[in-house]
Amino acid sequence: MTLDWMSLHDTAHAEFARRLAAVTDWSAPTPDTDWNTHQLVQHVIEEQQWVPLLLEGKTVREAQPLIQRLGRDLAADWQRYSRAAAEAWAHVDADAPVHVSYGTIPAHEYLREQVSDVTIHTWDLARATQTSDLLDAELVEAVYTVFEPQKETLEASGLFASPVPVADDAPLQSRLLALTGRDDRV
Repeated sequence: MTLDWMSLHDTAHAEFARRLAAVTDWSAPTPDTDWNTHQLVQHVIEEQQWVPLLLEGKTVREAQPLIQRLGRDLAADWQRYSRAAAEAWAHVDADAPVHVSYGTIPAHEYLREQVSDVTIHTWDLARATQTSDLLDAELVEAVYTVFEPQKETLEASGLFASPVPVADDAPLQSRLLALTGRDDRV
């Protein structure tokens, strides 16, 4: 199965925007215990700020001073930086080298990482806003192909909590979330 990661990018960003529009309590807790709602949204927006800079060939060190402080209107910031990221993705060669914090990878791998990050945090935001936490099925399938092969190293990366045990026949979304230390049964 060939995945259209640009289409998935657009879906992930639309899903996140829908949950973002439902935020009423910026200090509400999220399933990512390191962040409240404000911090979670800020993280996702900041990740989008990096995209155009890294896709144009800058290193993390070169891009860091160019990351702008976010304003008071995170919804407007999301629209701005989501649009800028989409524009950058539309004009990059899939095999172009991208310098990320842990090395250099092809742009198509960076795109997969970005889609995966936004997808998982969309679920976090849905839980924080008490909106539908059912993720787009195609997104779930695609992101699972990214995380499942890494299941042994996800926790060690420090980016995710310990995997949550789930039945092998659990819905795919539950198994995906479990890989990232999230339990959708609570």
